[in-house]
Amino acid sequence: MFISNAMAAEGSAAGQGGFGSLIMLAVFGLIFYFLLIRPQSKRQKEHKTMISSIEKGDEVVTNGGLIGKVTKLDDNLLMLKVSDNTEVMVQRGMVASTLPKGTIKSLK
Repeated sequence: MFISNAMAAEGSAAGQGGFGSLIMLAVFGLIFYFLLIRPQSKRQKEHKTMISSIEKGDEVVTNGGLIGKVTKLDDNLLMLKVSDNTEVMVQRGMVASTLPKGTIKSLK
């Protein structure tokens, strides 16, 4: 008699555990979305708008750490003036951020 009661109790607990694990999986999926995926896509969108808004004369910093003033623009490339006689061509996607006007003069 004891064994049959114990077997019946295990069978009912297993059915509830399956539904509970499904709920936990959904909760982890939501946490993953709100903590990782959504902020990353927001950063990508902001970076894309920043890159598309770069104009001639803007001062920018590249991912490699170069600071320069934009002298020429293309769809995919920028020409940066990094010193008096030196210009460097970089891809638009490699621009990390834009700087306020006059930053380069204040650094010299």
